[in-house]
Amino acid sequence: MTVLPQPDVILTHESDLDGLVAGVLLQRLAKKLFGVEVRLEAWNYNGWRNRPMTEKSAWVTDLVFETRLDKANWVVVDHHATDEQARQAQLFHDINKSASLLCYELCRENGVTSPELDRLVHLSNVADLFLEDDPDFQLAGDYASLVKIYQFWNLHSLVDGQIERLLDHPLLEVMAVKRRIEDPIGYDWSKVNVREITPQIGFVDTVVGNTNLIVHQLLERQATKYPVLVTAFRKSIGTVIASFRSRNGEAIKLAERLQGGGHANASAATLPRSVRSIPDALTYLRQTLNARPGTGPGENSLNSLASAFDQLDSLNK
Repeated sequence: MTVLPQPDVILTHESDLDGLVAGVLLQRLAKKLFGVEVRLEAWNYNGWRNRPMTEKSAWVTDLVFETRLDKANWVVVDHHATDEQARQAQLFHDINKSASLLCYELCRENGVTSPELDRLVHLSNVADLFLEDDPDFQLAGDYASLVKIYQFWNLHSLVDGQIERLLDHPLLEVMAVKRRIEDPIGYDWSKVNVREITPQIGFVDTVVGNTNLIVHQLLERQATKYPVLVTAFRKSIGTVIASFRSRNGEAIKLAERLQGGGHANASAATLPRSVRSIPDALTYLRQTLNARPGTGPGENSLNSLASAFDQLDSLNK
């Protein structure tokens, strides 16, 4: 049986069902092993990059393994591609499994299991890996949409941390109706409303429907000339998220230029705080992604652009 250190904190990704399920599962595993309720933190990619890693021990899931996590008494359970090798941390890594499935395998070793969790983890795995041939693919997408629509902590509070309560939840009826009615309408509209960011990147405008599914269909059907598609949405706290999708691994490279991250073909980044609207996001993305190759958030041109947005912001106050 795997021996794990007692964590001071559990850290997970805030933006999807996989991060929610994985984080709660590790919380339960810690409770089973050590008899304590370990604090759960959920992070977006940009906030995560700036978080200091001061804890003596932590469990991290659904966030890519990197050098700063390679610490004694740290455990990382993840499925994102990485070139780093674990020398001190315990790394449980498999790109062919979701983070929630990897966490659940550790849970099952220690008797934290149930038929309800079996089902929920399966759905999370299908949704996160976009397993289109699985008979539960559409249903899994509805479960994933719950987190996209209602947000991580709202949903966590709604079920009081008991993620099994998501199974057959009444809100799934809302997701199913949205999928059947909104998605075809949204696809048809978005297909004729793609704007150029660069000759290789198209911005997909969306009005209704599951944005991720619409963009996936646009790429799979080669309905646009762009090999990479980006969408943007404004969160309730005012920050704007850019989401990149591709078929040949380009998405992660673009997200990393904006200090984001994710999967090879599905990645995201939080834009600077002064980018407060979708038109702002379009301007920022065009100027940033049309810059010379290799320009990144740490280099002068992008810093100058972010500073320009900050100056405009201060003038508007």
